[in-house]
Amino acid sequence: MISKKSNWLKKLGPGILFAGAAIGVSHLVQSTRAGADFGFGLVWALVLIHIIKYPFFQFGPRYATATGESLLDGYKRLGKGVLLAYFILNLATMFTIQAAVTVVTAGLAANLFGVTTNPVIWSTIITLICLTILIIGRYNLLDKLMKLIVITLTLSTIIALIVAAVNSTNTQSFVQIIPKGTVEVGFLIAFLGWMPAPLDVSIWQSLWALEKQKDKSNEFTVKQAIFDFNIGFLSTIVLGICFVALGAIVMFNSGETFSSGAVQFSEQLITLYTKNLGPEMYIFIAAAAFTTMFSTTLTTLDASPRAMTKAFDLLTDKSYKNMYWFWISFLAIGTISILVFFKSEMGFLVKVATILSFLTAPFFAIMNYILISGKHTPEEWRPSIRLKILSWFGILFLIGFSTWYLSSL
Repeated sequence: MISKKSNWLKKLGPGILFAGAAIGVSHLVQSTRAGADFGFGLVWALVLIHIIKYPFFQFGPRYATATGESLLDGYKRLGKGVLLAYFILNLATMFTIQAAVTVVTAGLAANLFGVTTNPVIWSTIITLICLTILIIGRYNLLDKLMKLIVITLTLSTIIALIVAAVNSTNTQSFVQIIPKGTVEVGFLIAFLGWMPAPLDVSIWQSLWALEKQKDKSNEFTVKQAIFDFNIGFLSTIVLGICFVALGAIVMFNSGETFSSGAVQFSEQLITLYTKNLGPEMYIFIAAAAFTTMFSTTLTTLDASPRAMTKAFDLLTDKSYKNMYWFWISFLAIGTISILVFFKSEMGFLVKVATILSFLTAPFFAIMNYILISGKHTPEEWRPSIRLKILSWFGILFLIGFSTWYLSSL
């Protein structure tokens, strides 16, 4: 029985990495703030955006395992202009995204471990630790480590939520709310932008799926890839609702205003939880918060350089031996440089990164749908009519909502 469970867990991979990448700023920061500001009123938005984005994320591992090539190879099939558009979009956003997740992790580390409260120093330390992990173990170590992190995160979050629900004396309202006003709508767009993750993470999924297939000890078929993804995707929904619930139960109507500084925000977050749940819950809250953000920082530091390396190789029709290490070094240096100038503006970095992710979502949705429905995908693995209808609805929603937001600025 133990052997069967071990083999089952070993077969999981890219889906867990997806969960590790997704469950970060969107959950710890945005979902908690949604609960703190709106109670349970934005659960509808969380569930809806998961449904909207589901097919486009799933098309990543489905396409990779069905065709043996990444989504970036597919983008090149659609024309070098499409691949170049991705390259430019990713180059324009990857530093801000990495800076946003790293500074939140740094703030939590400062509160958890002490030593210094300087977010730039902690960001540098965290980046170096992540680089070391990736240098030593590359994908295999990342795969194994992320399973441990996601399990720890899930257990600690659920324990914290159960204790919060038991100890709470407040009556909760589950009335759903549609935000009004510029500030509220801006928050909703940012909330949707990274919930559960930016759509370009589907490209990371396709690259991770191909890495998983290199492990000959476990067969990673299309069917297995879809199941693996569904496990990771389901965990993002469950934990997203958990973090909204924690924010609603512990913080809603508390009168507390969140700071835009990483260290201050992290201190407020942990203090508010422990004040309401009791100091004995500190270790669970700290573990849930830090593992949430560290997993995101680690996976994004690996995935963006991996994607840029692949895209650059395809654009130049050459393979460069050390290009991955160039991009990961470039990303690390660029991230620290941004944080030196915006170290007290965590809120601004998160807002910019999340809104940019939402506005670029229609591009990735359309490209992924065209690829999975096209002639290069074996017919048996093309989407069903129900999945196609959901994809059409999702594309229209993303385009419509982005257009409405831009017109309201």
